[in-house]
Amino acid sequence: MKKTLVNIALTSALIAGSLVASSAFAVEGLSANVGATSNYLWRGVTQTDDAAAISGGIDYAHESGFYAGTWASNVDFGDDASAELDFYLGFGGELGQGFGYDVGYIYYAYPDSAQTDSTNEYDFGEVYGSLSYSYFSVSANYGVNNDDGAEWADSALYISADAEIEVAEGLTLALHIGDYSFDDDYKSDDYSDYGVSLSKGGFTFAVSDTDMDNDDMKFTVSYSIDIDL
Repeated sequence: MKKTLVNIALTSALIAGSLVASSAFAVEGLSANVGATSNYLWRGVTQTDDAAAISGGIDYAHESGFYAGTWASNVDFGDDASAELDFYLGFGGELGQGFGYDVGYIYYAYPDSAQTDSTNEYDFGEVYGSLSYSYFSVSANYGVNNDDGAEWADSALYISADAEIEVAEGLTLALHIGDYSFDDDYKSDDYSDYGVSLSKGGFTFAVSDTDMDNDDMKFTVSYSIDIDL
């Protein structure tokens, strides 16, 4: 469950294909993922100054529904930060009658963000939960335990709704809408993001936008693979 799935974020645009790796030393439940995208978008906002990104991660999933993993990507915010490293764990399963659920915690770390300015640390965490039925899902992420440089993330709430439909053999259409609201104390502007994508064979073409002023519609092309370890 890499970051792009934790947020069910179409705008992250790294919907994975699969690659089975045979090995005599395979570990049940352990997998890796590698991806590349023309623009790393998170909740509709570029994390790489509209440049390309390479990402990868390792995940462990147990048959009980417990999972844990880590995911990394390059970033560019115009400061010291050059990398993002996420850690997450959670529990998911079926509720019956076609309903599914997922709850967990994710921590977003930027190891070199305060390299020249000690006040520029902006690691933060979120608790999250989602409910799915058939092709549809709704999710909520709530900001917790942020560093001083990420005060905007404290008590911030991101709610999203998504749908994924196979429109042809191997071709998936995904629709997304999200709303990000912030605590008034931190003077961050609430906004909404939305998008659509088509995916096949590990490739994804996505279009996304936000309702923020002076924000243009963005087009991304991505490719990713999952590898059983």
